Amino acid sequence: MQARFDFSGASVLVIGASRAGIGAAIARSFQAAGADVTITGVEDQPAEEDRARFRYARLDVTDSEAVRALGQSIDRLDVLVNCAAITARGEEMEPSFFEKVVNVNLHGTFRTAETFHPHLKARGGNIVNIASMYARFGSPRNPAYGASKAAVEQLTKSLAIAWAPDGIRVNAVAPGFIVTEQSARSRTDPVHVANVNARTPLGRWGQPDDIAGVVLFLASQASAFITGACMPVDGGYSVV
Repeated sequence: MQARFDFSGASVLVIGASRAGIGAAIARSFQAAGADVTITGVEDQPAEEDRARFRYARLDVTDSEAVRALGQSIDRLDVLVNCAAITARGEEMEPSFFEKVVNVNLHGTFRTAETFHPHLKARGGNIVNIASMYARFGSPRNPAYGASKAAVEQLTKSLAIAWAPDGIRVNAVAPGFIVTEQSARSRTDPVHVANVNARTPLGRWGQPDDIAGVVLFLASQASAFITGACMPVDGGYSVV
């Protein structure tokens, strides 16, 4: 995928890329395509394999002052990728945790987008938000995650319209079941894993790199006439 895109000289910020998963894969792919990449996460340090690889900023996306401070520390930005998200399968009916999930997944996405709007306006930049296939159908064990990701898809459409006059394109990707640290708990259930494989036309769970390629496409000039879109990347799960 890296050979198809050239981001030489581009400044990229990937929010929520400190653990093994989609964010880290996206960051590595942008770097391989020539970009100068900064990543964030709530941990003190990113995953060991990325500590010497990227510029890292510890960031809690629920902390508005911290998000603003990060914005002040970055001079220019071409691409903002919003990957920060939490979920806990089977625990999201608890009201305070439901509120926390929405605060991270939805409000966190808006906080960073709003903070970096001036940077992106100055560069004619791009935002790519990570939504989810759960934005399109219900999940009895992940109601907060599904609600927040549906809102992320709607936010993507609204910002795409609002910021088009500023030369900013805003799109989203809706991953299906992906092998990540976040999905590790659900993958301990063999029945669940088998059911996902059986329903998915491509017959497997996705890998983080399956998402990264689509993100690079949406941030590139190859998609110059695409904005407000939410692209499913789920092996066909959502069309069955």
